[in-house]
Amino acid sequence: MSAPLFLVDELPASARFTLAGKEGHHAADVQRLKPGEVLVLADGRGGSARAEVTAAGRGSVDVTVGERTFVPAPDPRLVVVQGIAKGDRGELAVQAMTEIGVDEIAPWSASRSVAQWRGDRGVRAREKWVSTAREAAKQARRPWLPVVSGDPDVSTKQAAARLGSAAAAFVLHEEATDRLTRAKLPGAGEIVLVVGPEGGISDQELGAFVAAGAQPVRLGDSVLRTSTAGVAALSVLSAALDRW
Repeated sequence: MSAPLFLVDELPASARFTLAGKEGHHAADVQRLKPGEVLVLADGRGGSARAEVTAAGRGSVDVTVGERTFVPAPDPRLVVVQGIAKGDRGELAVQAMTEIGVDEIAPWSASRSVAQWRGDRGVRAREKWVSTAREAAKQARRPWLPVVSGDPDVSTKQAAARLGSAAAAFVLHEEATDRLTRAKLPGAGEIVLVVGPEGGISDQELGAFVAAGAQPVRLGDSVLRTSTAGVAALSVLSAALDRW
């Protein structure tokens, strides 16, 4: 089994370091790491370092920091504009897309989104997405944490603007005739993909996205849930871009 990954604000400058706080609690009290075991410290921005546990206490572990590495940010960059879904479907989508390799997720307040992020509720909902992405990135041993953009979400107008500035833009739509598997992909820049909510994408929204330069595409004959469509599409893109 690969060494567990723990996130830190900054990689330690010296060879000795104490992992404390929530990550230290998880290492010492949940995973119960013991002296001699190896873990990975990562800053979520491409930097990581292997470390060996030298002592474990309550809520923290002492480590000796070893080899350090840096992984450049992926390019092209995969961005998903995810329609806000009710219940935990949005968080399920965030979790799985993070494990697959999404680089940014923009919560989209679509006209057919059953749940709407307003006021404090929206702030809390976005924080759940951020927390879900963080934990999923750790599970997947990702050197780069995906960004959850929006304040707390993005409007259709903002989403269209993002599509217009992308190197390539796609909208998953069940009535599209073009397939994502046959789409031409750029070698650099942003690839932005729109995934609608449970109720789908309205004609007006689709028109705005197409006018911004997005191409409607489908994955196949099946109609996927909002929590799985983005995952399936990212799998296609990851294979086509040789990420996999």
